[in-house]
Amino acid sequence: MSTPPLAASGMAPGPFAGPQAQQAAREVNTASLCRIGQETVQDIVYRTMEIFQLLRNMQLPNGVTYHTGTYQDRLTKLQDNLRQLSVLFRKLRLVYDKCNENCGGMDPIPVEQLIPYVEEDGSKNDDRAGPPRFASEERREIAEKLKQKNQQLKQIMDQLRNLIWDINAMLAMRN
Repeated sequence: MSTPPLAASGMAPGPFAGPQAQQAAREVNTASLCRIGQETVQDIVYRTMEIFQLLRNMQLPNGVTYHTGTYQDRLTKLQDNLRQLSVLFRKLRLVYDKCNENCGGMDPIPVEQLIPYVEEDGSKNDDRAGPPRFASEERREIAEKLKQKNQQLKQIMDQLRNLIWDINAMLAMRN
């Protein structure tokens, strides 16, 4: 199943309502789909909490005289929440399938290859020899730049201290 066009959301078509704009409106990017999926999961959790709350407060009709109006009201709320929950799960399935369709050509990259690291004992893994060396070289360059900046800041602070000392000395001599 495909996602509905964005123009059908009640907004008037803009000046770019040509066939390309309509095609772009039908294609929703993966980030938007993930946000929709996240909101759907939050709605599912909320509905599930409501269902459990209703079940906890609901007494079973075991022959004890109970307010049938209240029981029927809670029962209809429970059934309504269950229907909405099934609709939300179907919506989540559609979003999941669309995301998988959009990301079908992408090869998953393990996290270990995305983050360069060096093990604590200093040894490097054979299959990851490139990235840790790059990370250590980058770290060394950053450390050198940081030392240079710290040295410049120290010189500026010394100059300011001398300037303040001179100003105070002049003020003391004037009085």
